Amino acid sequence: MKGTRKLTAIVALSGALALAISGCASGNGGSDGGNEPQETKAADYNPQPRENLKEGGEVNFGINEITPQMNAFNGNGSADTQRLASWYTPQVFLMSAEGEVSANPAYLDEWEIGTEDGKTVVTMKVNEDATWNDGTPIDYTAFEATWKANSGEDEAYEANATDGYKEIESVTAGATPKDVIVTFKGEFAWPKMPFLTGIMHPAVNTPEIFNEGFIENPHPEWGAGPYKLTDYDVNGQTATFEPNEKWWGDKPLLDKVSFTGLDASASINAFKNGEIDMVGTNTKDRLAQVADMEDVVTYRSQQTAKTIVILDAEKPQLQDLDVREAFFMAIDIDQQKQIAWNGLGYEEPAAGSLNLYDFQDGYNDSFAEAGLKFDVDGAKKLLDDAGWTEGEDGIREKDGVKLEVVYPIHSDDPTIEALAKALQQQEKAIGIDLKIEKRAAADFSTDFSTKNWDAFSLRFTDSDPFGPLWFCQLYCSDSGLNLSATGTPEIDKKIADEVESQTTAEDWTAATMKLEPEIIKETWGVIPLYNGPSIYTVKEGLANLTPEPYVGLDLFGVQPVENVGWEK
Repeated sequence: MKGTRKLTAIVALSGALALAISGCASGNGGSDGGNEPQETKAADYNPQPRENLKEGGEVNFGINEITPQMNAFNGNGSADTQRLASWYTPQVFLMSAEGEVSANPAYLDEWEIGTEDGKTVVTMKVNEDATWNDGTPIDYTAFEATWKANSGEDEAYEANATDGYKEIESVTAGATPKDVIVTFKGEFAWPKMPFLTGIMHPAVNTPEIFNEGFIENPHPEWGAGPYKLTDYDVNGQTATFEPNEKWWGDKPLLDKVSFTGLDASASINAFKNGEIDMVGTNTKDRLAQVADMEDVVTYRSQQTAKTIVILDAEKPQLQDLDVREAFFMAIDIDQQKQIAWNGLGYEEPAAGSLNLYDFQDGYNDSFAEAGLKFDVDGAKKLLDDAGWTEGEDGIREKDGVKLEVVYPIHSDDPTIEALAKALQQQEKAIGIDLKIEKRAAADFSTDFSTKNWDAFSLRFTDSDPFGPLWFCQLYCSDSGLNLSATGTPEIDKKIADEVESQTTAEDWTAATMKLEPEIIKETWGVIPLYNGPSIYTVKEGLANLTPEPYVGLDLFGVQPVENVGWEK
């Protein structure tokens, strides 16, 4: 899974981070189910030119959830929301696996970045044929509506992130409505980022529509692109896309694309039974289940996502900073990795930042610098000093209340259950009673966004390589993604003054790496456990895989969905 940053399974989505279900947490690296270790590539998605692919055919994908919130810009959307939206809303910009951004010629005839009077200015000329499904021309009004909803100026809009958009001063028309002029407030370090994950129909022009108008209502008439949404059933967990007769670009190769919401065990069985054409095989057990299948291929790539553990500091037992730090110090990350990658022969450096990966320029291990380490005795002392005393059963108490932490998992995958039970034992060793609750995968986004948990594990997945840009989405107190409730106005000011004041990507990145350890020590709201690769087994011949943001065989890639198809 991949993302600007979103929780990869469900929840929070924007051009930054995405949320993913904890069932995706055990990304692993590579063997063939118990034999020789396999290579993990940066990107591994069977890229093919259109001339190598045939017209026609169908593809059936499994997905964690057909999401109830279908506005991909809303804070209660998720990586799955964005994945579905990519098939019926504009892909204005495309991106190579390495993260190079380009304008999609189906939407933009021109795209230029310059500086005028000390301000960054982006100019675009929209394709004359580009039109929303309801007949409305795609022009500056779509870019304007997207900016206004995500700028943070009107706090009633529950945007996933305001990063980038809040730096824009105006979006106006040029010589014609098809000429778009985006003027920033000053020199902006990341001008390629805004609108990278799409644009909204100008009819989405009130907080009410933005927040509630897409709940169980995907508004296909407000879509545009090579495919149209012809079926959406949140109860039956299905969505179907078919060629859009109103599309003006390259003909979509497939006759039908369908998605079905499936939990872990159901997805592997559906793949073995020929009901879906691609399945995550991110554990030794899942790889073994497909090892004897014919006409399938297993792809392994670097995943641009991090498995994280987050704590809700608003819960009474977790309000104390020392208690949260103790909780994290009790986690044996090496043991978690061993369980996640059992038998896969995969290793990686520590996941030391929520902003960058170790393979990116400017990376530092912020969490090590902040003092994160596995230290049972140190964790016990923190709890002692916080007034939590050990009871006869080994569980700590304070003022007659036991130190219990509710920890839901939304997967029936045995590896996910094993990871949860290991975490339970690690916390028990310092006197914390971790209450594991098994819940339905379809409840993931609702549970997370409503904070129906005390501790939560899931994936932060990045849609682009501009991680430092999304620093505020991670740590600002008003961010819809920062559900740890550990942000403060003081931290917000530091981010604005020390990070967002930088005018080059290099200086901005350095500032985030300098500030991140300081914020960690002041908050202890979330930690990364590991990254890991994406491993999928796919029907042989399916090409140009994972064209959407937040899905991870093509690293940071965002490709035209019309180019997904079967080889001749």
